[in-house]
Amino acid sequence: MIKKYKSNKLYYQSTIALAGPVVISQLGHTLVQTVDTIIIGHYAGTISLAAVSLVHSVFMVVLVIGLGVAYGLTPLIAQENGKSNFKECAELLSNSLWLNIAAAIFLFLIVYFGSMFAIQHTDQDPEVVKTAKPYLLILSLSILPLMIFQTFKQFAEGLGFTRQAMSITIWGNVLNVIIAVILVKGMFGIEPMGVRGVGIATLVDRVLMMLVMMWYVLRSKNFRSYIHHFSVKFVDFSKIAKVVKIGLPVAMQYVFEIGVFAVAALMAGHIGAMEQAAHQTAITLAAMTYMMAGGIASAATIKVGNSFGNQNYKRLQRFAYASYHLVIIFMLFFAVIFTLFNQYLPYLITNDIPVVALASQLLIIAALFQLFDGTQVVGLGTLRGMGDVNIPTFITFVAYWLIGLPAAYFLGIHFDGGVKGIWYGLTLGLLSSSVLLYLRFRYVIKKTLA
Repeated sequence: MIKKYKSNKLYYQSTIALAGPVVISQLGHTLVQTVDTIIIGHYAGTISLAAVSLVHSVFMVVLVIGLGVAYGLTPLIAQENGKSNFKECAELLSNSLWLNIAAAIFLFLIVYFGSMFAIQHTDQDPEVVKTAKPYLLILSLSILPLMIFQTFKQFAEGLGFTRQAMSITIWGNVLNVIIAVILVKGMFGIEPMGVRGVGIATLVDRVLMMLVMMWYVLRSKNFRSYIHHFSVKFVDFSKIAKVVKIGLPVAMQYVFEIGVFAVAALMAGHIGAMEQAAHQTAITLAAMTYMMAGGIASAATIKVGNSFGNQNYKRLQRFAYASYHLVIIFMLFFAVIFTLFNQYLPYLITNDIPVVALASQLLIIAALFQLFDGTQVVGLGTLRGMGDVNIPTFITFVAYWLIGLPAAYFLGIHFDGGVKGIWYGLTLGLLSSSVLLYLRFRYVIKKTLA
């Protein structure tokens, strides 16, 4: 075992070095929602916390469509860079920018008309819905700057430059916290804004992150060979189609997973506001640790994609297995943390004793399901690097919507298992996805090596 580790040591180290900044960068997006939840939980009460849960559940389903479409650029850039095709990388960036702007406008309309309708017609607490609506509107305005930020971020990450997006995200979140606290509490003579305050803070944060990321990519000497061919006037629908061909299935993978958790939040809200707040508290904590797995998966996509582009299939295989090994180690570590400190961690989000008590029980379940969540997202990441996205998308649909969601409904609602029953159903869906994606990975890697 030790001998095998030493022979693959370079692959573990390289994956961690690339994944680290990606983890922090992705964690930044989650922290925007997390910070909103923490500030509201401590300063605005249970109804406002339930409103944040409701908005995040319907908003994230729409947002991840955009993030998935934007992510389609990364494996393409990694593959073309592996071939030293700088001009193609620049042209992909140009077309991805227009694609993401169009996607942002489309998604805004979905949120404004579709999500607004959804929160009013899903049997939620009327006070929760009233509090949620202005927050949802402000968040929907932040989609455009976020999608432009993602365009340049995914381009840089596809080339292996991950630290810059990490730094921008860190400072953006610091600014988000400061503005959110000031607006929610009503400091310096400002009238307290409650939930609207965290929405405004998020919008300002994303606009500034977009401007800084654009400036970095277009001005840095690291990208001079690529940007020489870049022009916003260059529109090639065949290249847009290449990004969509990978990005849209990735978006659907996100939708299938996030959608299940969104429906789970609505199920919890159907039970009661306290249960919905507990669900939001526990899922917020679990989402933070999930970013470690997401970062390793992104690193796997980049390393596997680069190896796939230059046809170094043995290197590809080693990076893939190194990613699996690393995610299992990290998620087991977080499982232990959740188990040992389940009664204390919810206090990071809220001081409401009944909410804390229920959320602490959910964290025990989270300790189990995040292991499966980690391995399934790494499976998706390695397969994306090889351009295999359609079958994995079908797998996620089956695992989440045909297995996980019905199980969550029957265990949580039909058999009166409450929010814990809902989470047991989610765990079953993640387990199914993890196993099926690993089997798909083994099939594709065997076929590729042959």
